[in-house]
Amino acid sequence: MKTRIHQVISLPRALRRSRGETVALLFSLLTVGAHAGAQSKTGTTVGQFLLIEPSARVTAMGNAGTASYDEVESGYYNPAAWGHLERSDAQFSHTMWLADITFNYAAIGVKTDAFGTIVLTLTSLNSGEIDVRTVDQPLGTGERYEVSNTAIGIGYGFPLTDRFSAGLQVTYIQETIWHSSLTAFAVNFGALYQVSDDGLLIGASISNFGTRARYEGTDLRIRFDNNPDTYGDNSNLPGEAYSEEFALPILFRVGFAYPLTLGEDHLLWLTADAFHPSDNTESVSFGLEWTFMNLLSLRAGYQRLFEQDSEVGLTLGAGLEYDIVGFPLHFDYAWADHGRLESSQRLTFGVRF
Repeated sequence: MKTRIHQVISLPRALRRSRGETVALLFSLLTVGAHAGAQSKTGTTVGQFLLIEPSARVTAMGNAGTASYDEVESGYYNPAAWGHLERSDAQFSHTMWLADITFNYAAIGVKTDAFGTIVLTLTSLNSGEIDVRTVDQPLGTGERYEVSNTAIGIGYGFPLTDRFSAGLQVTYIQETIWHSSLTAFAVNFGALYQVSDDGLLIGASISNFGTRARYEGTDLRIRFDNNPDTYGDNSNLPGEAYSEEFALPILFRVGFAYPLTLGEDHLLWLTADAFHPSDNTESVSFGLEWTFMNLLSLRAGYQRLFEQDSEVGLTLGAGLEYDIVGFPLHFDYAWADHGRLESSQRLTFGVRF
């Protein structure tokens, strides 16, 4: 159920803008930020599975979720959202990702009266078994391998005031390709602020700020001939190929969410995010959600506008929420266009307790 946070402190005069002025200013900042110094560094980071957005609700709204706080998975976009949760929440998302890859995300947030909200998250991506093919055996060697990625996070969100919250998450990351793997640690942190009486929210976050990592494992072992032009020496020396270290894909987000009450039973949420990634060009995403009687929600959005060579775009989805003996259950579905890569679909199930 969507609720609002009521004003308990006065705002500086500079912040007391009309609705139209505030929204216009935020829109201008998002658009200008998307064009500032754009350059592409695609393919320069590891841990790309960390950029797959889990929430079906937010995905359907163009993945503009930096100022969203209605579910525990909102903390993926901004850990400060956990400080705004009114109840404990548990969610599980399953994504039918590209090329038959499966992606799952689970999160549970336990709200405490004295210490804010403590959150545990688990992210899993698996390619399934793939045939090993070589130049000499293009139809397969008879062996099979798989790619599996895992991230385990612990987070904490807390309200500093009734309007302002902050959050932090520490994540352990492992990527595995057949018999080789890498490990890394990352930190996500963010802030969320309610600007006006009518519910305007502004959020900012940094994701995947962490250690560099490189692959190690038996797949990198080789047989080495120190001097192929010399005969009589040992041409079968054991060795290991050295893999270079790469950084994680750091992502800075800033965005807003704005509710509009359209009658007693109708609520419209408008959202927008600007993205500044370390391995791609800047972009902007937009979304909206219409909710009827706190029961049915319809959503649409457009993601990564202005991103160079983008293959994503339109997003659509819907959700249902129903209270059973005091425990609200919610189901969400999202469809996202991926251009030449076709589309992805997400399902999210959650319960508040």
